[in-house]
Amino acid sequence: MSRYIVILISLLALLLTSCGRQPEQPQDPLQEAPSREEPSALPEDWENQALWNWKDMWEEPERLELEYARSFAVDFAEGGYARIVIDQETYLLCPEGLNPPPDTPEDVTVLRQPVQNIYLQATAAMDCFRKLDAIGAVTLSGTQADGWYIPEARKAMEDGRMVYAGKYSAPDYELILSSGCGLALESTMIYHNPEVKEQLERCGIPVLVERSSYESHPLGRMEWIKLYGVLLGKMEEAGAYFDRQVEQLAPVLEQENTGKTVAFFAVNANGSVTVRKSGDYIARAIDMAGGVYVFQDLTEEENALSTMNIQMETFYEGARDADVLIYNSAIDANLTTIEELVDKSAPLADFKAVQSGDVWCTGKSMFQESQGVGDMILDIHAVLTGEGASEGELRYLHKLT
Repeated sequence: MSRYIVILISLLALLLTSCGRQPEQPQDPLQEAPSREEPSALPEDWENQALWNWKDMWEEPERLELEYARSFAVDFAEGGYARIVIDQETYLLCPEGLNPPPDTPEDVTVLRQPVQNIYLQATAAMDCFRKLDAIGAVTLSGTQADGWYIPEARKAMEDGRMVYAGKYSAPDYELILSSGCGLALESTMIYHNPEVKEQLERCGIPVLVERSSYESHPLGRMEWIKLYGVLLGKMEEAGAYFDRQVEQLAPVLEQENTGKTVAFFAVNANGSVTVRKSGDYIARAIDMAGGVYVFQDLTEEENALSTMNIQMETFYEGARDADVLIYNSAIDANLTTIEELVDKSAPLADFKAVQSGDVWCTGKSMFQESQGVGDMILDIHAVLTGEGASEGELRYLHKLT
């Protein structure tokens, strides 16, 4: 075979091999496995997907540590998700840009970070926002400007940074929707108007019902700041604030009880008297401050209310010999003199504390400033011991003259 024939056969074989080879296909980036460590490599629709299924998220969750609060719980899953349980309601807090798992139960209320443009009806929660420097997250108020005793909230409304959006029973749905509301934070009063809650939810507004007032331990009420720390991404700040308040109370809690009896009350227009039940946080605060609440066995009326009304005769019998009287101005007018108190009900003139002049009155801001419970305990302790009570150092109590 000649040299030219060999070359021709080699060229023909090479041509046949090239024709049989499959062309190299370009790699489709959408088929690449998504990487949690490299968000930029994720497919375009990955941000709309949860990282896993609901049933897998909570196998080994991390639990938010709570010392006193019993009305809520928070679990954390990887990826920044948080499951919040308040009473019988469950909420799922989703990290920014991520949706809930596809099999999330229908009765779970979905919240999305950042939680903003909040419609706040639960006035006791405002103090938590203030302490966390997050009042700006609340842009819609269920309380008029003149109804706020928290200066920062009133100022926000006067400046237009927070606007009135209707009371709990008659919200301004149009305003709430147009404001991009991310959460309606309601008190338990909303249960008297369930149709309002249902309408808000139909409009796509998640509703969270605040229940800090159901905490029987004073520090349990204060510990709700940790919940708002979770919602607002300020967990470290919330935990540090709460720890400081507990530290501040430690010296008082270590002292022996003074044995002095205390009555906490208000006189109604019909002559009846509103008092706290013995298991209420005010009664426990008196005990923590070193006093003894006079109505230790007042547990009648099986309802969730922390107060109850009794006749003046019953109050007279139980509180006439109390060492200290504290008048609750949140229910009635703010008093400044003992004469004003006796004008409300003449039998009060016979009370031991009235005759000794050991009668005090709360300020209007006490119940809105929910994070001030620790200071209130310090005030009551000062009244019982005389340490600082006569030097104008009290925050929530003033003496009737």
